[in-house]
Amino acid sequence: MTAARLAGVDEPRVLDAIRSVPRAAFVPTEQVEFAYDDEPVPIPHGQVTTQPSLSARMVQALRLTGADQVLEVGTGYGYQTALLARLASFVTSIERWPDLAERARRNLAAQDIENVHIVDGDGTEGVPEAAPYDAILVSAAFPQVPEALVDQLRIGGRLVQPIGPGGADEVTVFERSAEGLVSRGVVCHARFVRLYGRHGYQ
Repeated sequence: MTAARLAGVDEPRVLDAIRSVPRAAFVPTEQVEFAYDDEPVPIPHGQVTTQPSLSARMVQALRLTGADQVLEVGTGYGYQTALLARLASFVTSIERWPDLAERARRNLAAQDIENVHIVDGDGTEGVPEAAPYDAILVSAAFPQVPEALVDQLRIGGRLVQPIGPGGADEVTVFERSAEGLVSRGVVCHARFVRLYGRHGYQ
């Protein structure tokens, strides 16, 4: 909580969500002792869970109202998904690794979080059957936003994605207008894993 505040997270609903979601329930058993450090935690397939204060900043940048339909690209073990679920009406989350997706389903169910649907698949293609979305959060880096995700974002909707090659990225917030995607600024600089898929890294 202190780390999130120091990172500039001041939205009361976001802070309440952080208080209500135990990160220890969303990390590998062997990493539980590190669950409340403000650091990424390694998970299988060379992936990591996002640093908690960074997740909080990205979630805050979406400006969720409680009535939003949200798409999350990159479920991991489900911690960020749980934060989004506390703040949105419904969250669709897509994860490329089926075993991670299944672990996230179990983790979320154990916390009685029901307003989430997790899909196994290519995150760069989104989940068009549940579109349009009011907000999209991408948890991996690519130099541009995949067009499939832009197409699934409602006019006036917000999208947050690390823009860069992976490892040295600008977490950027965008808004969709009638003309296309408009950058609304950089949230912060951070290091992310690469976004792989048909419309990302191959």
